[in-house]
Amino acid sequence: MPAVSKGDGMRGLAVFISDIRNCKSKEAEIKRINKELANIRSKFKGDKALDGYSKKKYVCKLLFIFLLGHDIDFGHMEAVNLLSSNKYTEKQIGYLFISVLVNSNSELIRLINNAIKNDLSSRNPTFMCLALHCIANVGSREMAEAFAGEIPRILVAGDTMDSVKQSAALCLLRLYKASPDLVLMGEWTSRVVHLLNDQHMGVVTAAISLITCLSSKNPDEFKTCVSLAVSRLSRIVSSASTDLQDYTYYFVPAPWLSCKLLRLLQCYPPPEDGAVKGRLVECLETILNKAQEPPKSKKVQHSNAKNAILFEAISLIIHYDSEPNLLVRACNQLGQFLQHRETNLRYLALESMCTLASSEFSHEAVKTHIETVINALKTERDVSVRQRAADLLYAMCDRSNAKQIVAEMLSYLETADYSIREEMVLKVAILAEKYAVDYSWYVDTILNLIRIAGDYVSEEVWYRVIQIVINRDDVQGYAAKTVFEALQAPACHENMVKVGGYILGEFGNLIAGDPRSSPLVQFNLLHSKFHLCSVPTRALLLSAYIKFINLFPETKATIQEVLRSDSQIRNSDVELQQRAVEYLKLSSIASTDVLATVLEEMPPFPERESSILAKLKKKKGPGAVSVELEDGKERGELNGGGDRGGDAAIAASNASTPSPSADLLGLRSAAPVSGAAPSAGSLLVDVFSEAGPAATSAGVNDDGFLSALHAPEASDSPLVEGPGDSDSAPPTAASEDPAPPLPESDELLNKFVCKNNGVLFENQLLQIGIKSEYRQNLGRMYLFYGNKTSVQFVSFNTTVSCPGELQSQLNVQTKTVEPLVEGGAQVQQVINIECLTDFIDAPLLNIKFRPQQEAQKIFKASHGMDTEVLKAKLLGLGTALLENVDPNPENYVCAGVIQTKAQQVGCLLRLEPNAQAQPGEQMYRLTLRSSKDTVSQRVCDLLAEQF
Repeated sequence: MPAVSKGDGMRGLAVFISDIRNCKSKEAEIKRINKELANIRSKFKGDKALDGYSKKKYVCKLLFIFLLGHDIDFGHMEAVNLLSSNKYTEKQIGYLFISVLVNSNSELIRLINNAIKNDLSSRNPTFMCLALHCIANVGSREMAEAFAGEIPRILVAGDTMDSVKQSAALCLLRLYKASPDLVLMGEWTSRVVHLLNDQHMGVVTAAISLITCLSSKNPDEFKTCVSLAVSRLSRIVSSASTDLQDYTYYFVPAPWLSCKLLRLLQCYPPPEDGAVKGRLVECLETILNKAQEPPKSKKVQHSNAKNAILFEAISLIIHYDSEPNLLVRACNQLGQFLQHRETNLRYLALESMCTLASSEFSHEAVKTHIETVINALKTERDVSVRQRAADLLYAMCDRSNAKQIVAEMLSYLETADYSIREEMVLKVAILAEKYAVDYSWYVDTILNLIRIAGDYVSEEVWYRVIQIVINRDDVQGYAAKTVFEALQAPACHENMVKVGGYILGEFGNLIAGDPRSSPLVQFNLLHSKFHLCSVPTRALLLSAYIKFINLFPETKATIQEVLRSDSQIRNSDVELQQRAVEYLKLSSIASTDVLATVLEEMPPFPERESSILAKLKKKKGPGAVSVELEDGKERGELNGGGDRGGDAAIAASNASTPSPSADLLGLRSAAPVSGAAPSAGSLLVDVFSEAGPAATSAGVNDDGFLSALHAPEASDSPLVEGPGDSDSAPPTAASEDPAPPLPESDELLNKFVCKNNGVLFENQLLQIGIKSEYRQNLGRMYLFYGNKTSVQFVSFNTTVSCPGELQSQLNVQTKTVEPLVEGGAQVQQVINIECLTDFIDAPLLNIKFRPQQEAQKIFKASHGMDTEVLKAKLLGLGTALLENVDPNPENYVCAGVIQTKAQQVGCLLRLEPNAQAQPGEQMYRLTLRSSKDTVSQRVCDLLAEQF
């Protein structure tokens, strides 16, 4: 780069900066700046032409004033003029001013682009670098459009100097990140990749940054870079520090380039070429070996560079997950860092071991460091390191050490930082759920969790323990006894009261034989907590009281007296008042049989996905390390379930208003219409999804007690038409007249004149909910279409039309809805409405869909559930029995084809026996899907009679 002569010192600029620094106050500084701006403006507008030096000096002053925080509204043209100078310092100041003060919308952008083109074609390396730096600094779309085709040519040209190649590679990377659609490599791809073989290390370092970014988006186009990257990495790793003197950093050869090469290789799977793979494994082994060597310098820069390469190599080993020897060695190396005096190294070691724990090759090696990790959890001063230690304990947990890890995490919870308590609670709940072989241990763990960190126990967690207890007969008595004892503590958390109210309301009879836990004692214990609880918990306790009347008739008079008190039937909260009145009336007029039927024990929960795990993933983000619930036998060790609408008092415990994206209809928390009993493989499944409680409680708030079980209601929304079964293309408002509206549409609308959300329409197949918001003459409606069946809706299509004069009174815009609606799921549609003038009629909503051809039947077993007999019957039907298809090995899956002259009808069959039930109570669930509806139903009916 040219040397700066003494004449380029710009004495006037130095004097101005000195004056600014000597100002005693802000007012004095502003006064001096305004004086200088007036002087510069007069110089630029004067009749006398300024030379290059003067322009440079004044433009520098403007730039300094801008950096002080003052607006600059002139001088841009003078800066552009400096770009055409042949002096380096003048051109440099011009480009600096342009990079800082000119935006992409400036009128001068065309002049600037012309000046840049002249410098790029000048073949002067200094001027070319200045131009490339300006393009990268501005990085606008206009710059990308103008130069995206020119820069790759400069990058791969044989006569381009190395310094220009470096600038061109980094400039192209900047443009690609800003406008990837404009930077098309095409014919330049192979030549850019071969820059990895360039003799100049600076060019290789710059080029690999570009190639890594391009490879992450288009891996197939740049896959040839793998062998070149391995070759270059091998040369660096095997070289001594004296071989690369210019690129050796504290005795570590080219550490930045080594890290970039290792990061590039993580964009691809292990090399298929045996020679390349062997060379790469040798490089990784060399890096691990060098990590064991004594340091060549005591300075921190040496250890930082050395460890940076090591951690990047370990990340590559984890990414490949195919070399057991390397994985174990990496784990052992990280284990040494767990007790290092550097906090950052301990943090990185814990973070990397979290990923190693998920590999089948290194999981056992990670478990050997459990004591060190537990000690880190207890003694580390830095909360972020303690959090990583908790993450590693969660990742290394398996059946052999689950009780130890859960106990340590519970112990740590008592003193844990508030910022990580909620996450710790979720992890303890998931581990206890996944690895519990003893249900009493699981119940003890969750109740202990509530006792220690009750404020951080989300509803998903205590919902889960309820699900487990209800689905497992052998733990119900123990759970009732344990929660009864927990409620006797003087200070009892509200979540414990919720669990106690639910479990004692359902299974209090199992411990009523003990005089210490007689029915009246149970009731008095629960009622002693009543006045200390929030409204949702009180509502749950009232439901438990009415359950007590069914379980223990001797408590009827006492409970009725409580319900009859003014504090209940005249409660200021409408929800509590309505429950008290209805429960009191129900217990007074209903016969014993009716009461037993209405308040019968809750059925087992149906199978759903775990919401505790989903909540943890959401909290940790997409990169979180998670322990998935296992399939097959391990999943069968705990039974969970889904939500149900049976006890709305429990479901209403979380009163909030759902957001437009929430589960407005509560479909995620509603049991399937069929009421299917779970199969033998039903386990740890969730019904209380994240939006479920909020959705249900919203219904309670709007519609009163047990609204989820009452007839569907409507909202101020378009009229609804019944679902169709047409297979034709989706109709549009312009091409097809809508069907006539439902007869009860006016009644549905009138109910919701004063409400903005609720259930608009419901039948056996479909539920439609609405949430709307308005601002002046504009409105937005969120329609939620819920599939109440267990089969898919295909060709799902909705159309909103405005008949007659309504077209000139309303402007309606709809967004398309997903054409496939899974069983038990819901989809959302947004409708934007503009009110042009007053109107009387309402728009019409036309819905068409076709249920998938599936039939399902649940029936009581007529014969014993003998495995061989069941297989013989299924094979006798003429179907093929498919082994290891269903995650539950106790289920039977078959496939076959029914031959007719007209067509072939394919059939899939699944038979789920509930073998765990007592003899006489065993059930089957039979699901049959075929390519024809009538065939599915008929075959399902025939087979149901055979078992």
